[in-house]
Amino acid sequence: MLTATATRSALPCDSGRRAPDDGDIKRLAAHDRGLAMGLIVRKYHAPLHLRATSILKDPQEAKDLLQEVFIRAMREPRFFMPEFELRAWLYRVTTNLCFNNVRDKRRRATLLSGLPEEALPQGRPSQSAELIFTEELRDSLLLAMDRLTPEHREILMLRYYGDLSYAEIAERLDIKLGTVMSRLSRARSRLTEVVGPDHPLAAVAA
Repeated sequence: MLTATATRSALPCDSGRRAPDDGDIKRLAAHDRGLAMGLIVRKYHAPLHLRATSILKDPQEAKDLLQEVFIRAMREPRFFMPEFELRAWLYRVTTNLCFNNVRDKRRRATLLSGLPEEALPQGRPSQSAELIFTEELRDSLLLAMDRLTPEHREILMLRYYGDLSYAEIAERLDIKLGTVMSRLSRARSRLTEVVGPDHPLAAVAA
């Protein structure tokens, strides 16, 4: 099992203590893929854990989920290829696994309550939201979200990745339904500003 502390001795030891960038790590992978993966874990474990915890609201669950993320990275043959966007891939896989977890929990709760799966709360995402689930647009959305405030990023991810209704978002964030609607409206407007009105993601903000 990989850990964030297992690779300390593998860091560059130049006088400036410069952390290796992704290009450095990719070049190292050509000679020692295991060592390169250790550096990836060290570099990305903390920010990915922060992202996962913000969605799951459980640091230990987020830590466990990251083990699966890094296992998938080790098994991804393109991961260290020069043109492969490994950062975007790591964030996308982390986000998708987190929201799969959220959806599975909700479905289990629905089954345990005896309600049919079709008995969904009001305010489901529109069909236009399905656009973001193409691989290219998911990458674009994650990059665009890095330019949003944490508040806007969180509510858009819950809505369009987590597939949560307005009522479910209100419960998860402990805010009023009206606040959900106004915050989503502002987040969508900001997303459109970031990507531009002609970008396919602007349909999500419509």
